[in-house]
Amino acid sequence: MICGIGVNRMKTNNCEGVNMVAIIQQIQQATEGWSIEVTPAGASKIDSFTNILAPGTTVNVTFLPGSDPLETVAVTKRLHNEGMKAVPHLAARSLRDTDQLDMLLAAYRAEAGVDEVLVIGGGVDRPVGAFDNSMQILETGLLQKYGIMTAGVAGHPEGSPDISETEIADALGAKNTFAKSEGMALYIETQFCFEASIVLEWEKQIRTNGNELPIRIGIPGPATIKSLFRFAQISGIGPSMRFISKQARNVTKLMTVIPPHLLVSDM
Repeated sequence: MICGIGVNRMKTNNCEGVNMVAIIQQIQQATEGWSIEVTPAGASKIDSFTNILAPGTTVNVTFLPGSDPLETVAVTKRLHNEGMKAVPHLAARSLRDTDQLDMLLAAYRAEAGVDEVLVIGGGVDRPVGAFDNSMQILETGLLQKYGIMTAGVAGHPEGSPDISETEIADALGAKNTFAKSEGMALYIETQFCFEASIVLEWEKQIRTNGNELPIRIGIPGPATIKSLFRFAQISGIGPSMRFISKQARNVTKLMTVIPPHLLVSDM
């Protein structure tokens, strides 16, 4: 599972004389409203979400390449029935056409009361159907048709293996414009990261370039180095791979659980 947090900018570079209570409060504020992510396969191993999550917890449900989207629908419905707020992913390159998108959104609304989704391009080389990118999903108008006026879009602090930097910048500009023109509450949700400096520099750069969308940072949950390395490979993460590789050279650390608190503190 991967946690997402909203990060407020904090001036804590010089800690001399800084009130530690204030810093702790800033960290608590930054992590309020966190969400967590689960795959359909991972959900099948959980007997009851109510045993591990508080009622109303936001849970993102992945739509992985090559998987059946109805699996995401089923997990979304289950989370709703267990008192959670489910946010299903819509992967553009894994959808056939607008009819399938319409069917999925209708199911999400009718069966799980979904009012928020995460719209991504999806990590496949060749689209299976009519959609090539997340902007095309947004422009169908189907989210608005079903009253879904809150949506996350992907953020790439370390770039993407599928999209050039220029294309990423153009897409983000288009999404800012779309949010204003349609009155939708769009936000950016990033890949999971390991180094705060990379995320903060990226945030500063896109803000300079005009981004006004809120940002939620992907934080890896407690996991072994071995697991993080596997997830990083799947996600196409760049510079942070170097961090994992350094740790992985020491075989004795492969089964050590790495907690996320230092990354959260740095940010």
